[in-house]
Amino acid sequence: MPELPEVETVMKGLEKTIKGQIISNVLINRPNLRWPFPSRMKVRLEGKLISNITRRSKYILIDLSSNETMIMHLGMSGRVLIRDSGKTLGHSTFHLNQGNLDKHDHIIFTLENGTVIIYNDPRRFGFIDLCNSDEIQNHKMMKTLGVEPLSNQFSAIYLAEMFKNSRATIKSSLLNQKYVCGLGNIYVCEALWRSGIIPTRLAGTISLEKLEKLVNAIRVTLLEAIKAGGSSLKDFKNIEGNLGYFQHQFNVYDSEGKDCNTQGCTKKIKKIKLAGRSTFYCDNCQR
Repeated sequence: MPELPEVETVMKGLEKTIKGQIISNVLINRPNLRWPFPSRMKVRLEGKLISNITRRSKYILIDLSSNETMIMHLGMSGRVLIRDSGKTLGHSTFHLNQGNLDKHDHIIFTLENGTVIIYNDPRRFGFIDLCNSDEIQNHKMMKTLGVEPLSNQFSAIYLAEMFKNSRATIKSSLLNQKYVCGLGNIYVCEALWRSGIIPTRLAGTISLEKLEKLVNAIRVTLLEAIKAGGSSLKDFKNIEGNLGYFQHQFNVYDSEGKDCNTQGCTKKIKKIKLAGRSTFYCDNCQR
């Protein structure tokens, strides 16, 4: 599933391309993704100006001139592609017709300037919803989210308060979106390695000093991943259809049996299952 860096990459691409544009046409090729589309979605979107685009956790928020916000979630395999009607794709110029569309192109947004935005999702675990912009924080997918890991509110003191009575592992706690939102399996594994914390350590037993290292490791890992355009393992591509390349910088994730990258360490990276997720770590460098 795309994590914060991948969603941030898509959001930034959309922001540069479609902010300030008017949606002239919406083509909906099926009644639902993970859930049914909101009622009258086509009518509620067409003719509306896109006033702003932001990210909250793993959700893309597109504010409209109607004071509604379109919430977009990519799920396991969702992607957003942008096509200019004058851009050459392969050996032909793109024109919006069914012959140009993939069977998993479920929603097609056409803007007044001719730009076409395609929401493609083979597994259909993503979703699109519409919500009154003034009530976005009360939406069912938003109201329980914790702090953003790149925000000023994210700190060692905050984590210490959240974890003080926890008997869950630090890995599971960081994946819990009510504490910190947007983190997923890849970047939690990487940040724990950087901070020297073993994934099985109980969250409530970690010192404030160690939590300081963890907060910094999370921020550095996320910023490096965003700069690299995210990680492409199976499905993720940016809005131009290009792969991210942070996977080439992994220190532990998907590295079972490889040498630990810590200078002087002679151990191999290990893999265990933790809360049903593949978890990678060095049992020498992480305590």
